[in-house]
Amino acid sequence: MFWPWRRKSRRRMARVVLDGPITGSTRQRVLKALQEVEEREFPALLLRIDSPGGTVGDSQEIHAALLRLRGKGCHVVASFGNISASGGVYIGVAAEKIVSNPGTITGSIGVILRGNDLSKLFERIGIRFDTVKSGLFKDILSPDRPLSDAERELLQQLIDSSYNQFVGVVAEGRGLSEEVVRSFADGRVFSGAQAKDLGLVDELGDEEHARRLAARLAELDEEDVRPVTLGKSRRKISDLLPGSRVMNQLGERLNLELMGNGQILWLYRP
Repeated sequence: MFWPWRRKSRRRMARVVLDGPITGSTRQRVLKALQEVEEREFPALLLRIDSPGGTVGDSQEIHAALLRLRGKGCHVVASFGNISASGGVYIGVAAEKIVSNPGTITGSIGVILRGNDLSKLFERIGIRFDTVKSGLFKDILSPDRPLSDAERELLQQLIDSSYNQFVGVVAEGRGLSEEVVRSFADGRVFSGAQAKDLGLVDELGDEEHARRLAARLAELDEEDVRPVTLGKSRRKISDLLPGSRVMNQLGERLNLELMGNGQILWLYRP
């Protein structure tokens, strides 16, 4: 059966928006959109990123999908919005070119893992846990006790491995040496203008600037070509209610805290 919305789009540009924390649902939505970009043979993709980062595996899968798309001949240009930090940077460096607003918050190249030691609280209210485990480290980061020195060392090795992966990908994507990347990859954040000086982004400008750059790379008419946005987030009925924006922001902050507990994250946490 012929689906008209699946027609080839060799003279058009796709646009995919990655906004908010990078989670499993974000990965599913973005990967589905990137698959459509590939199937419809768009010659250019404008990737709008406005994200503080998120989970490691989801960031890596989106990054890999972008590299495969480029391998099929699609020109990918990333546009950094208000914030593109940590995992947002990891995904962005898969693009052929990166355009950032001068005031964009970016950087935060690094890894974070947090757990909650609630043992004093449990002791105060009379809660005690009995744990039966198969190995010494099976209940690592349990909230009912502090980390041991051996556990802390083990987790640090895990963090170092994830950090080395991050540094290697940024170095390769941006054409920098790992030594140079490590000189500023200590978790600090930068403005877009600072990031350009460091080689993290190619040009300063807004999303329209990025659109024009993508059009030139794909040899499209930059005056006339308009992006086709794919993989839009579904709007909820609750979004129409008064105060929904504030509630969504609070929900996002809560989701960040819940998502981050006990997980290795490429996430900017102000």
